[in-house]
Amino acid sequence: MATPMPADAFIAALKAEGLTVVEVGDWRHHNRNTKGPWGPVHGVMIHHTVTSGTARTVEICRAGHSELPGPLCHGVIAKSGVVYLVGYGRANHAGLGDPDVLSAIIDERQLPTDDQASVDGNRHFFGFECENLGDNVDPWPAEQLQAITRVAAAICRHYGWTERSVLRHLDWQPGKVDPRGPGMNWAQVQAAIAKRLGSKPAGTPAPRPQPLTVDLSKLIAAAKSDPGRAGTPVSYAGVRIWEAALVDEGLLAKTRLDGHFGLDTREATSRWQERLGYRGRQPGQPADGIPGLDSAKRLGAKHGFTIVA
Repeated sequence: MATPMPADAFIAALKAEGLTVVEVGDWRHHNRNTKGPWGPVHGVMIHHTVTSGTARTVEICRAGHSELPGPLCHGVIAKSGVVYLVGYGRANHAGLGDPDVLSAIIDERQLPTDDQASVDGNRHFFGFECENLGDNVDPWPAEQLQAITRVAAAICRHYGWTERSVLRHLDWQPGKVDPRGPGMNWAQVQAAIAKRLGSKPAGTPAPRPQPLTVDLSKLIAAAKSDPGRAGTPVSYAGVRIWEAALVDEGLLAKTRLDGHFGLDTREATSRWQERLGYRGRQPGQPADGIPGLDSAKRLGAKHGFTIVA
């Protein structure tokens, strides 16, 4: 639970994270506060706009339309990575959502499936609309993805939150699909936010990201550490990288990407090994799901991380 920071602290936090920020009109006092409270705030919500053209997108998000008055967010993240501030306070961006998701965000734990719409999200979340057609074809440029990472990190850093306080509109409100499209890999976005929160605000320019590495011995230890105790996190970040790759392969459900090498992760690893031709020691047995050097290196090579043996 947190009180919304003052507008000056908000823009200062964004700039300290190395973002290029454009102030649109009297954004500090443009809000929907007369329609209900804003706060306590619990997280940051990311959307796509279903529009093209930065100027048009910014104006729509600032003014809204006849059925949904603006502001429709606090900031617009353009494809260029520039952040346009259009409002501050209550904004029409989140709508009604799932109380179980809100509880999970507050506790910073794995999100459940959103199947209810009864809690006022406009009250509880910072909202950022990202310029994208939302047709699952329009790509997400690297500059825009980096800006999403920095925006989320700036707010999380201020409140002492982790990347688990950042969510998508689709995580909150049943029927929503945003954000989506080529290049929008949410597991990688969350991993980038987590990585950035491990350092001080960088200012500009940002340092070149370091290659992702996974220590095989630590990964094996995690796989052997009582996989039946679901929900017990393992204190090795490489597990999350490994799980994200399994999710991308379609072998692990996104809801099981939790940093714990439990039974689901072990079974998904077994299916990856079998895909490569490995089997158990006895005829008819499945692969054991303990990462081996060859299967680990081949998964890493396909998904952008290096195995350190």
